[in-house]
Amino acid sequence: MKYIIKTFGCQMNVHESEKLSGMLESLGYTNTDNYNDSDVIVFNTCCIRDGVEQKILGNIGALKKLKKKNPNLIIAICGCMSQADGRADLILKKFPFVDIIFGTHNIHKFKEYVQQKLSTNSKIIDVWEKEEGIFEDVEIKRDNFFSNAWVNINFGCNNFCTYCIVPYVRGRERSRLPQDIINECKQLIAEGYKYITLLGQNVNSYGNDLDDPNINFANLLKDCASLDGDFRIKFMTSHPKDLSEDVVKTIATYPKLSKVIHLPIQSGSNDILKSMNRKYTREHYLELISMIRKHIPNAYISTDIIVGFPGETEKDFLDTYSLIEEVRYDGVFAFMYSRRSGTVADKMENQIDEEVKKDRIHKLLELSKRITKEKNKESIGSNMNVIAIENTSDGYKVMSDSGKTIFVDDSLEPNKFYNIQITKFACNKLFAKLVN
Repeated sequence: MKYIIKTFGCQMNVHESEKLSGMLESLGYTNTDNYNDSDVIVFNTCCIRDGVEQKILGNIGALKKLKKKNPNLIIAICGCMSQADGRADLILKKFPFVDIIFGTHNIHKFKEYVQQKLSTNSKIIDVWEKEEGIFEDVEIKRDNFFSNAWVNINFGCNNFCTYCIVPYVRGRERSRLPQDIINECKQLIAEGYKYITLLGQNVNSYGNDLDDPNINFANLLKDCASLDGDFRIKFMTSHPKDLSEDVVKTIATYPKLSKVIHLPIQSGSNDILKSMNRKYTREHYLELISMIRKHIPNAYISTDIIVGFPGETEKDFLDTYSLIEEVRYDGVFAFMYSRRSGTVADKMENQIDEEVKKDRIHKLLELSKRITKEKNKESIGSNMNVIAIENTSDGYKVMSDSGKTIFVDDSLEPNKFYNIQITKFACNKLFAKLVN
């Protein structure tokens, strides 16, 4: 018996697909890359943008021929799109050959749904309207990509940014108990994982829903970084309104905590930030950047930008452009605003023309490329800790905590940490030598 899982969307979905895989493999299924060989096909969906949803619907429709060829094929649709209001009914109406539909709140029941389908051959539609706590001990089959393991620390979101559907499909914030997180990390370290990435829609608000004031993100980082073993702790994603100096000081203090901080600004304009309901200002954000660099001078700082949000004027855009120039990010992920039904921003007036969005995002990406090239040149002579990946024609490929690829002219042992010094930047590639 074989299965295939197609994942759409963010790291949260990728990690949840690992849990879906674990449940299927506990039933005796094995993974395949061939749709024609599959006995179970799962689409773990995303609905952050209308364009993504349309792509998913097209992918589901393409399964009709496979289902007709193999009536025993089980097709399951889950994730954020399934959870969104009315989407389950839409999927069922457009694609009556789908067997199982469930949402984000009851992923832990997937194994039960498959068993029910096999025993009764009945169609299963089960989308919970509301989150019902946290369910531990779900089977998992990790992808083991570069020995990175994802660990959920909290679920849901309370922020309600006007462009975002997440609070509506993921529910309110719920934090796992610290000991459950620590126990999972211990197990992963024992299994040889080198990177553990703590996951949450807003990791900085970890523990806010629990009664104990000592349960917070800074203390969780300290506990994780104090475990025995050769590993690094990463996390995503931070919300600027909740990032505390205590968290930054903790990152600076513990060697096992990655010095990579992804801090989405979304816009450099106070007017747009207010319209987005981000609950911070440009000035406060820049103070955070200064505070980070004060405590962690070598911090790798990246961000997300939304270009063309409703009402964005040329001045608003130039505010964003100038902020990127001022901060000089190590990495910028820029996206054109895409309407998402069910969000406040979808109903806003002054939607921006697509050509204007394309022009603005092109300018931002060109600026980001220039800054990245300048910073790569500036990094010559600097030291960093990296993990060895594989031997290549350019030298031994290693990777920094931020995911930056570097080449070392030496023989290394894969999946092991090394200290290196950047020696040159050529042909848009970084080269380094080993240091003690």
